[in-house]
Amino acid sequence: MLNFTVGPVQMSESVCRLGADQVPYFRTPEFSQVMLENERMLLELASAPAGSRAVFLTASSTGAMEASVMNTLSAADRALVVDGGSFGHRFVQLLEIHGIPHEVITLAPGESLRTEHLAPYEGAGITAFLINADETSTGTFYDMGLVADFCAREDAFFIVDAVSAFLTDAVPMDELGIDVLITGSQKALAVPPGVSVVALAPRGLDRVAASGVRCMYFNLADALKNGERGQTPFTPAVGILLQVNQRLRDLVEAGGTQAELKRAAALAADFRERIQGMPFTLLSESPANGVTALAVGEGISAKELFSRLKDEHGIWICPNGGELAETVFRVGHMGALTPADNEALVTALGQVLSALEAGE
Repeated sequence: MLNFTVGPVQMSESVCRLGADQVPYFRTPEFSQVMLENERMLLELASAPAGSRAVFLTASSTGAMEASVMNTLSAADRALVVDGGSFGHRFVQLLEIHGIPHEVITLAPGESLRTEHLAPYEGAGITAFLINADETSTGTFYDMGLVADFCAREDAFFIVDAVSAFLTDAVPMDELGIDVLITGSQKALAVPPGVSVVALAPRGLDRVAASGVRCMYFNLADALKNGERGQTPFTPAVGILLQVNQRLRDLVEAGGTQAELKRAAALAADFRERIQGMPFTLLSESPANGVTALAVGEGISAKELFSRLKDEHGIWICPNGGELAETVFRVGHMGALTPADNEALVTALGQVLSALEAGE
């Protein structure tokens, strides 16, 4: 199987081997050491400022999004959120659920974020900004420098869902002034789903300490306290966290964040070059490195392309849902993929298109 979805993604042999092992007991000095290493390496790869911390949650990335909202925002805030797809809209839903006053910048699928979108909110009392750096549903990487400048001018608390952007596009916490950065195990970390990460800069830690959140499982102050000794409040996804440790070690040894960013960008560029002349167009005005979203030509069903590649070629691409289900599909460039894998996918796409044209 070749996996070009946007999560779970193609995993390395070293990560897969660990998945075959027995899962050890975790209330031990040995597992504590693994978790302390995970936090150190994750913060290093995120370019987190001095004094930052990271929490590993046994939850999907939506759990980390909700934990971030619950533990750092309150009814005293006035948040601004970018809704350019299903994951940006998820932030909107979370703000509504938790009673956080907010304004929404609504973008069309694939539309870039521009200065004119932010202009109405200059000096308007915005205290927090939430954005999906890479809106995974449309393959759009937003101008993070533009947002960082806005947050700096407005002194806005900066929450970034970097679930698909971490290690594929540049989201350095220190340079951009990010207070909370969220990612998940099943994206560029390239291990099984089940773990999400909340990285907290000092301002994020201050908000968590002052929040007094009324929650047991997503209480980040409790998680941080346990993390001081390399442990978690509740039973974690032990096997996945061991795989995270292996993957982080591999990333650091291979050159760290910059090397992985370069690799993802090269894979994305290689794939986009190979599909020139095919009846596809890029959906996004500012394409992300981690995922390519493609609109199909007239008379082609994106859902059928997905099904035929899976059933006839053993290759997984990523379908879209909702109103884009028939017209858009996505190809991921995360995990243990190579240009040779791109070649195999494009060859299979050509064969499927030829069969469809012939009515087969």
